[in-house]
Amino acid sequence: MIFNKDTAKKTAEVLLQINAIKLSPKEPFTWASGWKSPIYCDNRIALSFPLIRNYISEIMGKQIEKQYGKPDVIAGVATGAIGIGMLVADYLGLPFIYVRPDAKGHGRKNQIEGFVESGQNIVVVEDLISTGKSSLNAVKALKKANLNVKGMIAIFTYGFEVATENFEKENIQLQTLSNYESLLEQALDTKYISEAELKTLSEWNNNPAEWNVN
Repeated sequence: MIFNKDTAKKTAEVLLQINAIKLSPKEPFTWASGWKSPIYCDNRIALSFPLIRNYISEIMGKQIEKQYGKPDVIAGVATGAIGIGMLVADYLGLPFIYVRPDAKGHGRKNQIEGFVESGQNIVVVEDLISTGKSSLNAVKALKKANLNVKGMIAIFTYGFEVATENFEKENIQLQTLSNYESLLEQALDTKYISEAELKTLSEWNNNPAEWNVN
């Protein structure tokens, strides 16, 4: 669920401008999963652009306050959302923690890094939602530590149906600055893509696991 259409298109615009999102329908990328994809998203690039990272963290911070009031702690999902999560926490004047995919195999063997206390209210910050599995893995770790996860906020989502189902199953509210639909609208409006490429990109989003470029 996006905050609003204007924010979604503006966020898509800046991510395209800095090549945090790349669209390549004719020469698709290969994801770690093996999927062929006409889009590649690396929102960590936004951290290298002060105006854009501040825009993202401010919008996120304001939406968190509007939706949940001030939580006790902001949690980032490692590694992609550590940077933006810290900026959101700083904007709100709140403590920050981050959650690893798994507990470390040495030292204190932490999965959650930072100071938290049982019962604290947490909002999770994520950079990108695909299927939602890794994001919800972080939520499960926080809940296991007896923390109250109020919801999750992310920069961008591909809008896959499986992600919607996964978040509903875990009863976690997800909000995002932008999504795939808004991205395609913005890319077409600015002539980043053609009508023919729009068709290809839409077909991929409907069935990414079996999509192949023609």
